[in-house]
Amino acid sequence: MASRYVSGEKNTESENLNVSFITPTNEKSTDCETSEKIYSNGRSCVCETCGKTISDRKNLKSHLLVHVNEKHFSCDVCGKAFKRSSNLKFHLLNHTKEKLYVCEVCCKAFAQKRSLNIHLLYHTKEKLHSCEVCGKTFYISSQLKKHYLIHTNEKPYACEVCGRAFSSKNTLETHLRVHTKEKPFACEVCGKAFSWKRSVKLHLLSHTNEKPHSCELCGRLFSRIDNLRAHLRIHNNDKPYACEICGKAFARNGTLKKHLRIHTKEKPYVCEVSDKTFSHNRNLNSHLLAHTKDKIPSCEVCGKIFSSKYYLTLHLRIHNNEKPFACEVCGKAFTFNHKLKIHLRIHTKEKPYVCEVCNKAFSQNSNLKTHLVIHSKVMQ
Repeated sequence: MASRYVSGEKNTESENLNVSFITPTNEKSTDCETSEKIYSNGRSCVCETCGKTISDRKNLKSHLLVHVNEKHFSCDVCGKAFKRSSNLKFHLLNHTKEKLYVCEVCCKAFAQKRSLNIHLLYHTKEKLHSCEVCGKTFYISSQLKKHYLIHTNEKPYACEVCGRAFSSKNTLETHLRVHTKEKPFACEVCGKAFSWKRSVKLHLLSHTNEKPHSCELCGRLFSRIDNLRAHLRIHNNDKPYACEICGKAFARNGTLKKHLRIHTKEKPYVCEVSDKTFSHNRNLNSHLLAHTKDKIPSCEVCGKIFSSKYYLTLHLRIHNNEKPFACEVCGKAFTFNHKLKIHLRIHTKEKPYVCEVCNKAFSQNSNLKTHLVIHSKVMQ
């Protein structure tokens, strides 16, 4: 008699999932007890949740964890939980910094072997997985799967806190740090912690003073490409961030956010001594001096007092004739950076201050104010 396949159902108590067990047999089976017996002697089974065929019982138990949210294995260092003990072992390598797998081509080290295998594809330049929609190629299939979501506009991973949806699980996990305030990435120089790895890389530039990005119009250097892009808007008089309440436009999104506090009356900066609130951090710093009157910084040369030691340090440059900010075009030096910025407009011909009455433009705000007096006299 030819072999046939018999299937039976098993309900696990922990996962409450239906599973079909498949095994070649010559015997007839009519109940689940027989199916269980057949499974014990057989080799394969099918998960009825997703239809995937599993090779044996051990792999079945591991596979069923995919369909449940329970995470029994937690990291003692950071508390992150995992469904599988093997995933926890891989995760612990992030804390130990142990990287046993080394690329023979460039000597870059990895904590996991699979990470090394993926890395090696970049040396071979071999991209075997291509998108059928746009033709873009990828090194690994998982990259292609994520890419497909761009075409389908599918975002299956939603944040349970704010409802925002994402196309990949990794992006969602990264986003959740906004709500949890988790900062797993620390600067090795000063210890400052960040929520995202890219933030640490950008922060490290503040220690090295490296500024690899330069403006082709005025020569000013920047440590970050996004700061250069924002700077270029000054030359183009581009102000893409407009206030929806009053219409005032800004070159930077951060400046718009600060401006909105005028309308919302938001005051996120709180004094821990008196509970008084402020819309800007600099106003809070000035207020704190009221609680430390005996420590108000003052200039020993002229007696002028300042809201912080930082501003006193800047002021002392006047007495020391210190001019650390030099123009790269003509060589003229300035005591303060903002003075250099104003000076550079002579070379760039930039005039960001525009009269709303006659549209005449000026390089400095003070010149615009002087000009407005002409219109006020005419109106009188």
